[in-house]
This record gives sequence, C-alpha cells and structure tokens, in this order.
Amino acid sequence: MNNKKVVLAFSGGLDTSFCVIYLKEELGYEVHSVAVNTGGFDAEEVKAIEERAFALGVASHKTIDETEDYYNDSVKYLIFGNVLKNATYPLSVSAERVCQATAIANYAKKIGAEAVAHGSTGAGNDQVRFDMIFNILVPNVQIITPIRDLKLSREEEIEFLQKHGVEINAEKAKYSINKGLWGTSVGGKETLTSNLYLPEAAWPTPITKSTPETVEIEFEKGEPVALNGKKLKPTEVIQQLQDMAQPFGIGRDIHVGDTIIGIKGRVGFEAAGPIILVKAHHTLEKHTLTKWQLSWKEQLASFYGNYLHEGQFHDPVMRDMEAFLTSTQQTVSGKVIVELHPHRFVVIGIESAHDLMSNKFGSYGEMNNAWSGEDVKGFSKIFGNQVMIWHKVNNQDQE
Repeated sequence: MNNKKVVLAFSGGLDTSFCVIYLKEELGYEVHSVAVNTGGFDAEEVKAIEERAFALGVASHKTIDETEDYYNDSVKYLIFGNVLKNATYPLSVSAERVCQATAIANYAKKIGAEAVAHGSTGAGNDQVRFDMIFNILVPNVQIITPIRDLKLSREEEIEFLQKHGVEINAEKAKYSINKGLWGTSVGGKETLTSNLYLPEAAWPTPITKSTPETVEIEFEKGEPVALNGKKLKPTEVIQQLQDMAQPFGIGRDIHVGDTIIGIKGRVGFEAAGPIILVKAHHTLEKHTLTKWQLSWKEQLASFYGNYLHEGQFHDPVMRDMEAFLTSTQQTVSGKVIVELHPHRFVVIGIESAHDLMSNKFGSYGEMNNAWSGEDVKGFSKIFGNQVMIWHKVNNQDQE
C-alpha cells in the first residue's frame, strides 16, 4: 500500500461498492468513503451505509448531512421557479448531485486527499457534474472514475465483487435507486429502452393507499411552512408530504431528456412531494402575481433549472437569478388545498390575503365594479389601434 488518500463518493450501491474494492486492491489507495445525505435516508439507512463501507474495507467513513443546505441552496429556488424539466421532472437527482459534489470536494480538502473518486458511468450526466465541480473547487486533486474508465456492465461489477468475496444481491442490483429530499430516481434495463415501463416491483414505495385524503399546504413568501395547520421546517413539509402522498402512487413517471453530453436518456422517478408542492405553489402564484411577473419568472426559471441540471451551480449568474426569484415571492403567501387520490391529485383551490382574484374589483365573466361598458369600448379600440392601422396600410382588411 502506498497510503495515498482517496475520498470516494459512496452510496453503498453496486457501483460505489465496486469502487471501494478496486481503489483499494487494484490501485493501492487508502479509501475514505463519504455519504452525503440530502434528506433521503433515515438514521437506520445511514447506519446501514456506514456498516457497508467498513465491511468493504474503507479506512474511514463519514456521513455528511446536507439536507438543510440542499434545501436552502437549491430546492427552495426550484419551488420558487416551479421547475419541472421538460414539464415533467423535478430535478430530483440533478440538484442533489451538485450539493453532494460540493460537500465531497470540501471534505477532500479537509483531510488532505490526493484524489477524489465517484462511481459514475461514461454515459450519463453525473460524470460531468462531479468532474466539473471537483475541477472548480479542488483543481489540484486527481479524479478517478473506475466504472467509466473500465467501461463496466453491472454484471461485470457483480462478478468482480464476488471474486473478491463480496456478496451482492443480483436481483436487487438490477435497479439503481437514488433517494433524496426532492425525490427518488430509479434506473434499470427498462429505462435503457424507449418503449418499456418500470415494473411495479422496481418502485421503492409500494402502493398501499386508496381512500382519498385532503391536505392543506401553507406557504410563506413562496416557502412551504405548514402541513394541515402544523408549522414545520420546509424540509419537514417536503418529507411528510412525500410520506403522505407516495403510497397513493402519485408522482411516478419516466423522464426523457437531453443529457449534458448530447444523448437522450430516460430515468424513472417517484416524487409525490415535489410534484404536489410545485403544482400547489404555482397555483398560489397564479392568484398572487401579476401576468408579467409570471411570464418573466417562467422564462428565467426554465434557464435556471436547465443550468442547474447541467451542474452549473457555482456560476455567479445563478445567484443573480436566485435574487430575482426571491423578489417575486414577497406576496406568495397563503394556503393551498389539495386532494390526494390513487395515481393522481387535484388542487382544489387557495386562500390568500394577496389573492388578486378579489371580488372587490369584479367577477370574471359576470360583472365589474371598477369600470363601465363605455370604458371597455374605448380601451378595446385603442388596444388594437396599431394592428388596425397595419391592416389598412397594407390592404389586409377583410372586406
């Protein structure tokens, strides 16, 4: 052993288990594994990951809880922006990887590691996110990526581990599961195709609820702060809403997107909490923001989500966009009532002191209290005046 330190991003799954053995036995590194919990693991799961790391022979293992930082640095703005990539995916993994890579880079600096390693393949987005952030934050530290460099299949990884006396549940290893505060991703042989859907057994949360439930979500300046009248931290609202809604099978889907490296990719996900929160928050915004606030928010949030998806969290332009998104949330306070059903949910309505749909000024399609019919006639004529002139000048009238 040459006692060179390598910090390994460790989840306890097949890929990172392979990395421990390979780095230690084949490359002679002293492996220091790090699991970054972004809100997806409870105490029992954290303990199981730690035990797994030591059973594989790491020199040390560290669990870093980044749940609150993850929310404050990323998830909060995904809610503010109602971000669903390709109108589908709440960036369950994308934003999480940025948080994890940043924490791992800082830990590598802290212990004076000569290298950092991760278990990404050569076909996905994670390799770019991890490599880029490591290059930004620890540019003098070597990056090692065994799975990518050796171009290994999952079957080859299992075979390698078995040769080194490490038993792997081959059936369980068929699917790659990633749990975090903002949803769980699921990858398997079906997501490598364009026409197959994940089987029921692949989803981490079984469907056990069928009786409809009503939930009231309270927002304060755009942030979720209470559930059914109980005040909670935003992270707790997300987790408890997820626990409440996921057993209905709500929020299951397969995202099809463009990877950073230019190929199409599919990933399954279950994210009942995030999907409900985004839709509930958006509904509240439609009642409390002006049309141009909503319009510019939509455009800016789309770019913000795409840029975060590509791992560009550390670009200072992200702070500029976050400042704009935060500014728009000053009146986004109130309650949203949501009804949960098997495989779906319904946003019933909102209650807010900032509701612009106030009957003090009129009721849409019925009556108004702030203008007369003659006012509308004049407004309509002026509103279309320039287009009328264009048609007359260019002989485009319809006579």
